[in-house]
Amino acid sequence: MLIFTRIAAHLVMMAVLVILSVAGVLEVGEAFAGFSNQGVLTVAAMFVVAAGIHGSGGVDLLVNHVLGHPRSIRLAQIRIGLPVAILSAFLNNTPVVATMIPAVRSWARRIDVAPSKLMIPLSYSAILGGTLTLIGTSTNLVVNGQYQELTGHASFSLFSITAVALPVVIVGMVFMYFVFPKSLPDRREKAIFGNLREFTLEVAVASDGPLVGRTVEEAGLRNLKRIYLVEIERKGSIIPAVSSEEPLQAADRLVFAGNTEAISDLLRIKGIVPSTDGELTLASERQERRLVEAVISPHSDCINQTVRDSNFRERYGAAVLAVARNGERIPGNLGTTTLKSGDTLLLEARPAFVSRQKYSKEFLLVSDLGTEPPRHQRAFLSWAILLGVVLSAALGLLSMLNAALLGAAAMMLTGCCSAQQAQKSLDPTVLLTIASSFALGNALYKTGVAQLLADGLLVIGQGHPVLILFLTYVAVWLLTESITNNAAAILMVPVVLEMTAKAGLNPEPFMLVVMMAASASFSTPLGYQTNLMVYGPGGYRFTDFLKAGLPMSILVGSTTVLVLALGWPLTL
Repeated sequence: MLIFTRIAAHLVMMAVLVILSVAGVLEVGEAFAGFSNQGVLTVAAMFVVAAGIHGSGGVDLLVNHVLGHPRSIRLAQIRIGLPVAILSAFLNNTPVVATMIPAVRSWARRIDVAPSKLMIPLSYSAILGGTLTLIGTSTNLVVNGQYQELTGHASFSLFSITAVALPVVIVGMVFMYFVFPKSLPDRREKAIFGNLREFTLEVAVASDGPLVGRTVEEAGLRNLKRIYLVEIERKGSIIPAVSSEEPLQAADRLVFAGNTEAISDLLRIKGIVPSTDGELTLASERQERRLVEAVISPHSDCINQTVRDSNFRERYGAAVLAVARNGERIPGNLGTTTLKSGDTLLLEARPAFVSRQKYSKEFLLVSDLGTEPPRHQRAFLSWAILLGVVLSAALGLLSMLNAALLGAAAMMLTGCCSAQQAQKSLDPTVLLTIASSFALGNALYKTGVAQLLADGLLVIGQGHPVLILFLTYVAVWLLTESITNNAAAILMVPVVLEMTAKAGLNPEPFMLVVMMAASASFSTPLGYQTNLMVYGPGGYRFTDFLKAGLPMSILVGSTTVLVLALGWPLTL
């Protein structure tokens, strides 16, 4: 279901939980154990901590002091990669990359480097950095939580994985430094939304025409085939995301988006005349409106619906001006364009849209084209809170869960993020997927299925610990490229624990290899959320990720297995 259907992962896993509970395979407590698991709760708390850093402008503070003026593409990639990797070691990758994308785009223009040379390194650096600590990615936390639950062993420490991940990060960074400047495409000309004239057109309402006083619906301007009405300029003010019930007035200037060749269709409507003013309305600065670029997330409700059928304007309070896919704007009939995960939208919206959607999981906001990222006085305070969380967990003063909970509370109490921002930072689809996946993991362990799969791996591995370690990495990596990272890790943990118990192997290096492999999503833009976020802004094609990511995956996997084989006892 996860690989071959479009049903969202959290719905599949919740259905599995219900079936296992109702069928009696698991007791109620066992089926819902994931919802009280320490790893899952720590993930939720760290989402709020990350929201505090993001909301207070903490990442912006770092960006403004680090990027500078590099002399080459290689140095530019290093200036992005190193700080992003360090940030991602302690923060959720998504807000880090979301904050960096607009900064990197404007910086790329300033230093005359194609964004396509920088966006994949940005995403890959975040992925690599997330492996450096136990709180760097939700996958590490849930593997640790399931490991504790199934074995009763003590938790891994905050930096348990660092000895494995640090060599991997260094090797990955060196690979990017030497290979990516030449191998990544140069698509600086792909300014997909660079010219508003390419996809908008303007007309006016004739002062003495029959449309004066009629609503947009009555004038026949709502359900046009090739274009649709975006906004109205009236007596110097703007009415964005126009309602169907809005009455037209004399001399209104109407802005339409879609196929610009449809201007002839508009001018056939009695009462519509050409707009003779030379200034393009949409290009002017207006406080009533924002121009926003946003990427459709995998969790959006509008996926696989057309712009018109999704009721986009009513649902989100924004109008779609253009849609880009694979780095190129989709021409033709905008209203009948079917939206896909990863599409980049150019939106005209009211100012409230930006604040409302900033922490929503419907869109991954790339940039608010009308405003610069805000600066907040609490940026240093948010960093101090994060440092306190890390130190208290690293020194053993508090458990990771309690440190994260206190950090989340401190972010809200000090105003680094509001309660509403904290609430929106809790990605319900991720948390539901993780928590409900525990039910399937427990069922695999309880019913003996994990034992069967473990026997299969042992037979293929022929009793060689290093070969078994390598096969474990490959199995988890293939799963994580096919389904979600967290689901892949949770499904494999009981199998790996059963295998290590039967073969007399040390479970610790095998848990670490599960953590590393579950984060190694480099090969496709859909494999990891940060890859999807940079897909449109970088002007990439699917094959760009395959060319850059497949060698990266092989290198990361080989380095991980080698470090674990040399540095850890694989047998008890």
